[in-house]
Amino acid sequence: MTPSYAVIGAGPMGLATARALQRAGLAFTVFEGHADVGGLWDIANPHSTVYESAHLISSKRMTEFAEFPMRESVAPYPLHREMREYFASYADHFGLRAHIEFSTRVERVARSGAGWTVRTVPSGAAGAGAGAGAGATERRFDGVLIATGTLHHPHRPALPGTFAGRVMHSAEYKSPAVFAGKRVLVIGCGNSGADIAVDAVHHAASVDLSVRRGYWFVPKFIRGRPADSIGGRVKLPRRLKQFVEGRLIRLLVGRPSDYGLPDPDHLLYESHVVVNSLVLHHLGHGDIRARSDLRAVEGHRVTFADGSSGEYDLILQATGYELDYPFIDRAELNWAAGSAAPTLYLNAFHPESDSLFLMGMVEAAGLGWEGRAEQARLVAAFIRGIAAGTPAARALKVRKRERAAERLDGGFKYLKLDRMAYYVHKDSYRTTVRRLTAEIERELT
Repeated sequence: MTPSYAVIGAGPMGLATARALQRAGLAFTVFEGHADVGGLWDIANPHSTVYESAHLISSKRMTEFAEFPMRESVAPYPLHREMREYFASYADHFGLRAHIEFSTRVERVARSGAGWTVRTVPSGAAGAGAGAGAGATERRFDGVLIATGTLHHPHRPALPGTFAGRVMHSAEYKSPAVFAGKRVLVIGCGNSGADIAVDAVHHAASVDLSVRRGYWFVPKFIRGRPADSIGGRVKLPRRLKQFVEGRLIRLLVGRPSDYGLPDPDHLLYESHVVVNSLVLHHLGHGDIRARSDLRAVEGHRVTFADGSSGEYDLILQATGYELDYPFIDRAELNWAAGSAAPTLYLNAFHPESDSLFLMGMVEAAGLGWEGRAEQARLVAAFIRGIAAGTPAARALKVRKRERAAERLDGGFKYLKLDRMAYYVHKDSYRTTVRRLTAEIERELT
């Protein structure tokens, strides 16, 4: 029988994976819990974590799939609705919907001989009172490609005390109406935290922003052009690039301490940057007040590490996400206890299994969806190459076992944070992926 593969998720990474398998002539079925494609970019998806004001933080030309550019009429930094339409059009253009089973949730993935059994249930079956597993179906596949994304399971650190008001995570946030008339404290100043604090300014009675560590803030536009389309044209040595571009950012926006925030204790690109200068604008105008880390919470009062305090009605935790693949045992993913992420070669290849792949568990400044599509094409080429017994595929089989822990960081000293556990250097990563793909595909032609 023709080998068949299960793809879990029809968000951007699931679509890129489906397209790669389609191009490679492989049989596959995509399982999607929602009624449409787009993943978190479809705000109607119950599992979506985007909010009404959410835009891309990278520009469209640096983010789009190379074989399917976004329309010229789309803004340089598209709104989430434009992104949902883009992914829907991508699925339609390449005929991917015919391979997708919508409103179908994967409940369990388990080994079955040389392959895998995938247990699915209709989305919402358990919630309808029918009990877990109602309407379940089990099917066997030769391989499984997990493409459910990295921004689903909110990280909710415990507060140092008991808060009498409302506590919510940015994953729950949809509209600034929730802030109307309230004294708001936003914890965390990553990209979501900065966006949401700016939203709150126009509705809340007051907005404070609690920041534990320093960030690099990058404007979205420089001389009318998306900032990420300017950098990288001239290749510079790593340390020189960090110095030159860091000085440019300081010249354009100043230091975070100019706005009451802590300065970063790391060099540019050693952690995820915040692509938002509006939050600095509002800090500079007093619309947002900078606060240090939380020390104690009692009732409506929050005391901060510097000894100051404030009264709040709502605390919003913009504290990021944890990797979570609840339908498969962690041991199957080569995920060590206490580790923030599985140990996989190129963040995708299991060191021992040739039939289980984790798609899209990779972050890098400027990687875009094309970088992730390249990862998918390498996986598809490997699947074909192993079946055909090509030398290049066999070499990759050895390489992924021996070098699973190798990290393509380009020499950057990334911060030891959970969210940076699967961060890579874009150029180093894409160069390696492209080379390995070319080697396998050359032998397959």
